[in-house]
Amino acid sequence: MGAGLGGLCQHVWRAFRDGGDVLGPHHAPVPHPRQGSRLAERSCPVVAHQKIGPGASAETAPAGRRIEVSGVSHQFDLEGAPLAVLDDVSFSVDPGAFVALLGPSGCGKSTLLRLIAGLDHPAAGHIRVDGAEVGDPDPSRILVFQDPTLFPWRTVWANVALGLEAQGILKSEGHRVDAAIRLVGLSGFEAAYPHQLSGGMAQRVALARALVNRPNLLLLDEPLGKLDSLTRLAMQAELVRLWEQTGLTAVLVTHDVEEAVFLAQRVLVFGPRPARIVADLAVDLPYPRRRGDPRLAELRHEALGHLGLEASW
Repeated sequence: MGAGLGGLCQHVWRAFRDGGDVLGPHHAPVPHPRQGSRLAERSCPVVAHQKIGPGASAETAPAGRRIEVSGVSHQFDLEGAPLAVLDDVSFSVDPGAFVALLGPSGCGKSTLLRLIAGLDHPAAGHIRVDGAEVGDPDPSRILVFQDPTLFPWRTVWANVALGLEAQGILKSEGHRVDAAIRLVGLSGFEAAYPHQLSGGMAQRVALARALVNRPNLLLLDEPLGKLDSLTRLAMQAELVRLWEQTGLTAVLVTHDVEEAVFLAQRVLVFGPRPARIVADLAVDLPYPRRRGDPRLAELRHEALGHLGLEASW
């Protein structure tokens, strides 16, 4: 494991043990509403779309990287018996692309994402980023989970700052925390605590915590899965905006067909475990997309067909 992430893991463990906190420029307490109340989601400022192109200054991320997955198979030992979860999976993702991995729950999508992140190593095959074999976890490959897992005793600013603190660069690079918070539309909430945030706002904090590390790859493991339907729709548009602004390569795991075709440029459809790619769908629509677009409906129907569910629509 790289020194940065190793230090981060040690820091997280110490933080849980000691109840410590980060003191940054926004550590002063915010006037608290009643305990357990939430700040309104609509209070978040709307951030205009702004594509970061060549020569532009991106405070939170450099350009995306190319991913190559070649003949990857994987299995787990389940009470002494092997459980195959991935079977000869191969695909590539262009730098700066947005790709969705779509399939039934438990088919192996999240396992594949963990392999790309370097949290585990494939039993067979190769995973390369810009031609280099993926080894241990690295801050350039950030995984965002369904649960934002914010530390309740830390402010928004301190939660976002965690990675920089663990690397020992918070004092000199604190401006990156401010930039990441601004990018996700949470300026003005730096001193708020997790119990004051709605689900959508908490997930924005988790995204800012990822982006502050300036990753090349953003790996999203059903990050909107626990949100209510209206907040989820709003956050889907937010994910597209963040991807457009940063130029990252994004890989999203989801079992929501509409989410996959609305967000991604390309949808890889997986069959049941052990997962194989059964379809590679190009979403040939520009951004911003309209949910009522007939082409999205066609793609949804096509994806459902590959999942064996077309008869229900």
